[in-house]
Amino acid sequence: MATKKITVTIPEELLDEIRGDAAERGLSAYVAEALRFKRDRDRLLDLVNWLEEEYGPVTDEERAGALAELEDLDAEHERRRADKKAGKKADKKHDGGQAA
Repeated sequence: MATKKITVTIPEELLDEIRGDAAERGLSAYVAEALRFKRDRDRLLDLVNWLEEEYGPVTDEERAGALAELEDLDAEHERRRADKKAGKKADKKHDGGQAA
């Protein structure tokens, strides 16, 4: 995939927060992933808006069910992320802190 270098300005506090998460794969990859995520959310919102125009608004029950599913997905994501971090820490301990 072709890439293009650009300049963006973001709040310093945000940059400080994401540097640790971005370090392994690089800040550019992290930002590209975040932009893809945002683009995908915008497209989903467009779809939701279209579906509501076609079929009517989402009911409170449907919204509650969807939010419950999202909470389950978020919890699973956090569990996997914690497991991954714990695995890296265990690997570092096992390797004596040396990179493999």
